[in-house]
Formats: sequence, C-alpha cells, structure tokens
Amino acid sequence: MLLKMAKIKIPEKVEMIYLLGQHDSLLRKVQDLFEVEISLVENELWIRSTDLESIRKAEDFFKEMIAAVQSGHYPDQMETEYLLTRSKMNVKKEEQDKTLSTVIKEKGTVLKKAKVRAKTSGQSKYLEAMRENDVVFSIGPAGTGKTYLAVAMAVEALKNNQVNRIILTRPAVEAGESLGFLPGTLVDKVDPYLRPLYDAMYDMLSPEKFQYLRDQNIIEIAPLAYMRGRTLNNSFIILDEAQNTTIPQMKMFLTRTGFYSKVVVTGDITQIDLKPGQKSGLLHSEKILKDIKGIGFTYLGKHDVVRHPLVKEIISAYERSEKAERTE
Repeated sequence: MLLKMAKIKIPEKVEMIYLLGQHDSLLRKVQDLFEVEISLVENELWIRSTDLESIRKAEDFFKEMIAAVQSGHYPDQMETEYLLTRSKMNVKKEEQDKTLSTVIKEKGTVLKKAKVRAKTSGQSKYLEAMRENDVVFSIGPAGTGKTYLAVAMAVEALKNNQVNRIILTRPAVEAGESLGFLPGTLVDKVDPYLRPLYDAMYDMLSPEKFQYLRDQNIIEIAPLAYMRGRTLNNSFIILDEAQNTTIPQMKMFLTRTGFYSKVVVTGDITQIDLKPGQKSGLLHSEKILKDIKGIGFTYLGKHDVVRHPLVKEIISAYERSEKAERTE
C-alpha cells in the first residue's frame, strides 16, 4: 500500500518540548498509539502512514496541543492523556468543536491556592451544570473529579459570599455492627469514611483556615444520618458516594434543601455497596427527577479520568468483565 503523509507547520513561539515530550517520549507515544511514523523536518512535523484515518487522528492531537500552547496554556500530563484519548476515539459530532482550548476558556473555577479548573469537556459541562442549577447530580467512575470539582465550587461560592457555609456529607454504609467495635464517639467512628472530603478540602484551603472554618461551623463535614430534621438555607451542600444511599435516605437528604442553597450529589453507580435487597437512592433519583427544571444530571466517563493513565485501562477492563458476565 502507498504511504500517505500530512505536514504540520509549527509556529515559532511553540517550543518543541510541548509537542515531543522529554527525550521525545510523547512523540514515541503518539507513534505507537496511532501507528504512524513522525519526523521533525525543520519547523514541520511530517506524519506518515498507509492509513489516512490514523494520520488524521495524530494530526488532530498535535493541532490541539499547538492551539493550547499558543493560547498561553501548557498541557500537563493529565491533559495530554485526555487529548490523546479524544483523538484516538471517535468523538461525537456535538463534541468535535470542544477542543482543549475551548475547555480552558470555560475553566471558570480558579482558586488562589489550588488552581482548579476543568481538564476535560465532561468536567467543563459539570461546572456549567453547577452554575446553572440548584441541584446537580454527577455520575461517573472514580478519578473523574466529581467530588473535587464540587468542593472547589463550594469554596468559590463561600469566598464570593454566595453562601454562608459548606456542608459535606456521605453515607457510612457500614454504620452497623462493624462500626460498633471501633473506639470513640459516632463522629470518630465515621471519620474515616469522610476522609476523601477532608483531602479535597485541604487542597483548597490552608490547614489553619480549614480548621478555623470548621470551628466556626462554616464548614461542616458529617455523616448523612446527621442531616435528618434540618433545613439548610444559604448553604452549599455536597452528598458524596450517593450510590450507597437508600431511597428513603436520598429523599430525606434532598428535602433538606432550603432557600439560597445549592446541592451537588455525586456517585459511581458501578460501586454500590448496599446490602442485598436495598435499592440505591441515586439510581432511583435518576429515574424520577430527570425532567424537573432546576435539577441537572451530568455524566462523566473513563475519558474524563484525571488520575494515572492506567486508571482508564482499569475501568475499561472492569467494564469488559461486567459485560461478559451479563452476557453469560
């Protein structure tokens, strides 16, 4: 078969290291992923292959990288992996114009200590949904930034005086016998379950500031059981790990919403730890609340994972295994 080729001219102000990587590591990765040959000839990248589609995908990747660098943004490893994934997969038509440069412009949430912003188009839609709706459900696998972005938005709202307090909560699915053997009060016993929320908050605020806000009850981190009987006004409320709520628990939580409050519910429906026979409140909410104005649902997938690149592969492997089991 005849060898085909595309040429990409590299602008003068774009440094090669952002396109080729340290010791050409990114260049080799692109060659392996898209099965193309790439040569640097003066100020041009020459991409060769017998397959035009492979050339196009590699070309799309480098063009997005160049556009990002020209806009003054230098993609980190997670963003580079995201672009590689986007270019490799068949992107839906409505997403074709959603380049990394577009996502950067829509970043919105930038905090002084931890510069938090959307790193994928899915995360960008999630931030947009939180701005536009009073109640938002975010459903997706681990590592897609569901909790982290919600905490970032909550801190931003607090700093901008849009809310008076932040309330972070999650169910302790083992709040039965196993917790009874642990020492301390109920708060001490459920504290390990709330640790991921602490971790996200520590990235947004200094330990001293965080402790001060906790002491003043401006930031409250508590198990879901503590929400019963309350009306939460002027608050940014986050329910994490919502797939492990029962239907009555979810109803109880959502009806706590008061005036001038925002609620974000996050969960991964592939990791439900409820006892046999118990139905997930998150799945139930998805069925009955989707058409209510003011409630937004966003779905994040493996392509929005911003952890180690292997996390995407792990999620894909489990998806294949579960699909095979259902078929059998």
